[in-house]
Amino acid sequence: MKKRGIVSVVLCILTVLLVCGCTQGKQAEGGIDNISVVATIFPEYDWVKNLLGENPGNIDLTLLIENGADLHSYQPSVDDIVTIENCDLFIYVGGESDEWVEDVLANAKNPNMVVINLLEVLGDDVKEEEIVEGMEAEEEEGEGEEGEEEAEADEHVWLSLRNAQKFCDEIAGALCNIDPANEANYKANLASYKEKLSALDEEYKNACDSATQKTVLFGDRFPFRYLTEDYGLTYYAAFVGCSAETEASFKTVVFLAEKTDELSLPAILTIEGGNDKIAASVRDNTKDKNQEILTLHSMQSVTNKDIQEGVSYVSLMEQNLEVLKKALQ
Repeated sequence: MKKRGIVSVVLCILTVLLVCGCTQGKQAEGGIDNISVVATIFPEYDWVKNLLGENPGNIDLTLLIENGADLHSYQPSVDDIVTIENCDLFIYVGGESDEWVEDVLANAKNPNMVVINLLEVLGDDVKEEEIVEGMEAEEEEGEGEEGEEEAEADEHVWLSLRNAQKFCDEIAGALCNIDPANEANYKANLASYKEKLSALDEEYKNACDSATQKTVLFGDRFPFRYLTEDYGLTYYAAFVGCSAETEASFKTVVFLAEKTDELSLPAILTIEGGNDKIAASVRDNTKDKNQEILTLHSMQSVTNKDIQEGVSYVSLMEQNLEVLKKALQ
């Protein structure tokens, strides 16, 4: 997933565009410069939207990955880079998938830009991707006998409601610093939104504490480590969360099927945007072959159409809670 070479070429093209005056900032009515906020992925975008409230004033909010592209395969366009370089607040995840950001920020034309890296906000609470029993190990380019690859951070930090509250604190603080005239509004919206997140977190906790099962099993990638660890759940899966693999070996399928039988699991889980082929193979190799295939939403492929139809971070986490209840019954 090395994208920095591509970005460097794009930046060269961008330099010409900048000379031609293509990066003039927008202005609000009355000549007051708008404040530009750019979020790379949907959860960040929706958190900001809730912190701005019903009257965002002179804030221009942009969702960078808006067409359903996966964070792990996203490559910025020239327009995307221009948007970032001229924004006042830039929010991104900060994992290996975002290595391209370093080059973009180095060329940013706004010296006062505030940057929020979610992994940096979490600090020591960032988890590493792990290979659990039965999971396919993805072969890395250049991996040899001389030493192990450096552990990769699990980027899917937004799938923890507890993390989301920390991120909202950080974003609200940045908005207050950039736009002090509306500080009271941001703080009030932060308090209200965190109440919703905290209440939903408590619903998750109660559901998991009272569940018959304490294990989830994925016939798919597994981006939910932060969520499962929040509530003391264990998991099995075909692949790690950032894996690009789409085919599981027969050995993996059989292992997951045997675990499904051993633990009497009522469901095999997948994530949105894929197909149920592996999950169906796992089910077909169980004794009863009657497990339900359910989908947990990882929010990695939310589109503008979804947003226009009312999809939100909270609504997707509520949807996931109902699915989780079925999987843990």
